[in-house]
Amino acid sequence: MNKQKLSKSTSLKAFRFKRFARKSYSVFNSMHKVVSIGVLSGCALMNAHAASVNPVEQTRIKTSTDSMLIRELDEVVVTASKTDLPLSQAAKQVIVITQKDIEVAPVRSTEDLLNYVAGVDVLQRGPHGVQADISLRGGSFDQTAILLNGINLTNPQTGHYSFDIPLNLSDIERIEIIQGPASLAYGAGAFGGGINIITKKDTLSNAYVKTEGGMYGLFGAEARGAMRTPSAVHQLSAGYDRSDGYIANSDYQLLNVLWQSRFDIKNNTLDVQLGYNDKDYGANTFYTAAYPNQFDDTETIFASIKGETNGQLKVIPVLYWNRHYDCFQLFRDGTSNIPDWYKGHNYHRSDVFGANLNMQYASAWGITSFGGEFRNESILSNVLGKPMDEPIGKYTKSDSRTNISYFAEHNFVTDKFTLSLGGLLNHNTAIADKFTFYPAVNASFRPTPSVSIYASWNKATRMPTFTELYYTTATHTGNTDLEAERSQAWETGIKFRNRIVSAEASAFYMRGDSLIDWVKPDPDALWESRNHSRINKKGVETNLSLDLQEWFGNHQPFKNFRAGYTYLHQNLVEDELISNYTLNHLRHKFTATLYHEIVKNLSVSWNFRWQDRIGSYVRYVDGKPGEKTAYKPFSVLDVKVDYAMKHFRFFANANNIFDASFIDFGNVPQPGFWFTAGVSYTTR
Repeated sequence: MNKQKLSKSTSLKAFRFKRFARKSYSVFNSMHKVVSIGVLSGCALMNAHAASVNPVEQTRIKTSTDSMLIRELDEVVVTASKTDLPLSQAAKQVIVITQKDIEVAPVRSTEDLLNYVAGVDVLQRGPHGVQADISLRGGSFDQTAILLNGINLTNPQTGHYSFDIPLNLSDIERIEIIQGPASLAYGAGAFGGGINIITKKDTLSNAYVKTEGGMYGLFGAEARGAMRTPSAVHQLSAGYDRSDGYIANSDYQLLNVLWQSRFDIKNNTLDVQLGYNDKDYGANTFYTAAYPNQFDDTETIFASIKGETNGQLKVIPVLYWNRHYDCFQLFRDGTSNIPDWYKGHNYHRSDVFGANLNMQYASAWGITSFGGEFRNESILSNVLGKPMDEPIGKYTKSDSRTNISYFAEHNFVTDKFTLSLGGLLNHNTAIADKFTFYPAVNASFRPTPSVSIYASWNKATRMPTFTELYYTTATHTGNTDLEAERSQAWETGIKFRNRIVSAEASAFYMRGDSLIDWVKPDPDALWESRNHSRINKKGVETNLSLDLQEWFGNHQPFKNFRAGYTYLHQNLVEDELISNYTLNHLRHKFTATLYHEIVKNLSVSWNFRWQDRIGSYVRYVDGKPGEKTAYKPFSVLDVKVDYAMKHFRFFANANNIFDASFIDFGNVPQPGFWFTAGVSYTTR
C-alpha cells in the first residue's frame, strides 16, 4: 500500500495486531482495511511467515476529523465459523486453551487437560489418554466433533474412539472449544459442539525431548524436532507411555507418531500430515461391569493434505483419510472360565475418507465463504454391519454411507459489529432422497473495545454410529431403525476483556429431538439403543481470567488466576428408564487454577475442580447387578511444580493430592493420588 493510496483513504480504519500472521492480514487487506504491525517486546514476530513486511513502531492513519482510531486485535485467530476470525470478532463463545496453559498443567494427555474446562464433561475410563468420553453441554460423547487442524476425525464406529488420534502434548499450539450445535463450522456431526486441536507450525530447526516416570510403573518419553529448508518446514514427533495400572486390569501402552510438513509455494501453502496411534489397555469394567477382565487393542492411521491460496479469493482444498482398527476382548487372553456362549473377540476396521473445498471471498462488505464436503464412512467387522456375501479375512459384516454437504456463510464485519449468516445443506445416503437445511445466525456487538455482546441460533444433526445401529451382544441390543438426531439452540452472552481481566458469561437453551441413548427399563434388562424422545436443556456458563502480573506488577509471585463455572438443567423423560449416557450429565462444574512463582524460575500451578453429576448407574457387586446408585459430587486438586534452567525444565506432578475416591462413569473407579516427575530439554 503506497502513500498515494493512504492519502486517499481518509475513512479507513487501522487495525493493530499483537502477533502477525499472513492469513489474518490477507483477509483484512482484502477488506480494504489498513493493518499496522507493531514491535512488541520479546520475539512475537520472530516466527512470522511474512514475506516482505517490515515492522514499524507505529503507523498513524488519520481520519477526516484528524482523530486517531486504532483497534487492537486479539492474538488468537479462531475457527468458530467457516472463516477464521480474531477472537474478539467472532460472534460465538469460543474457549481457547493456550500453549502456556498446557505447559503449566499437571496433565499427560489432551483428555486430562480438558478436565480443567468448566464447560467440558470428561468421562474417563482410563487415565492419561487411554480412553475418555468427551461431551459438551450435557450431550453424549457421540455428539461431540473432534478435529485436528480443522479436519474432522470423529469416529463413525463409536465416539469412544474419537480421541484415538496421533497427537502428543508438545505438538499442540492451542485447543478451541465451541459449545452448542456447530454443524456449519465443523460439519453435520458437531451436534453438541466441537473441539478443534491446532498443532504448532514451527518455522525454525529445533528439538525437544522429555522423559518422566512415576507411581504404578508409569514411564513416558516424548521427542519432537523441526527442520527448515528454503521452501518448507518439516516436523516429526513421537511419544510413548506405559503403566502397570492403578487397579487390576488397568495397565496400558500408548504410542503416537506425527509427521507434519508445510510447503511455501509462491506465497501459498501446502500442509501435509501423517500420523499413527497405537493403544493396548486393560479395560476393567469399561463397557459392562459384569465382565471386568476386558481388553482393547486399537490402531489409527491418519493422512491429510491441505492447500491454501492467498488473495481476495482464498481457496482451501482438503483431502483426508483416517483408518481405525479395533480388537475388543470381552475376556482378555489368558482369562480362565470363559463361558461357552462367548464367540471370540470383536474385530472392527473403520475408514473415513473426505474431500473439502472452502472458498472465501473478502470485500468491503465482509467475508463470504462457500463450498462443500464429501465424507464417506465405512466399517468392516465380525459384529457390526450387514452380513457380507464373501467374508474378507476375519470380517463378515460391513456397512457404508456417504455424507454430502454444501455450505454458504457471509460475515459482515465492522468496528463494532459482526453478523454471520449461513447454512448447511446436508444429505446422507443412509436417508434416501432427502436434503436437510441447517441454518446458523450469529451476531456480536462491541459497544466499547473491551465489551462484546453476542447472540446466536444454530441447528444441527447427527447420524447414529455403527455401534448404535448394530451392536448386539449378551448385554446390549442395537437398533437398525434409529433416526438421525436433531437439535437447535439459542445462546446469548457478554464478554469483557482488557489487559488485566478476561471474563465472559453466557446463557443457553437447546431443544433436542430423537436423541439416541443406551437405556434399560430395569437393572436385569439388556441395554438398548433408542431415539430417546425430546430433551430440552438450559444452563449458564461463566469464565474469568486475571493477569496478576499485569495487575500487581512483576515484583510479586502471583502470575495468573482462572476460574469457571457451568450449570446445566435438562428435563428427564417420564418413563424412568435407566440411562447409560444422555440423562447422566453434570449439573454443576467449577474449576479454578492459580499459577505463581516460589522463587525465580521455580513455579507452581494449582488446579482444582468440583463437579456434581445428575443421574445414576447400576452398581455391580461380585460381577452381578445390584441397586441403582446415584452419582455423588466430588472435588480433586492437582499440583504441578516446575523449575526452568536454561534449556532444561524439571517438573513434578501430584494428581488428586488428597486421594479422593470418585467415579466419573458407571462402575469404573478413578485413580487416587498419583505422583510423577520428569525433565525436558529444548534447543533451537
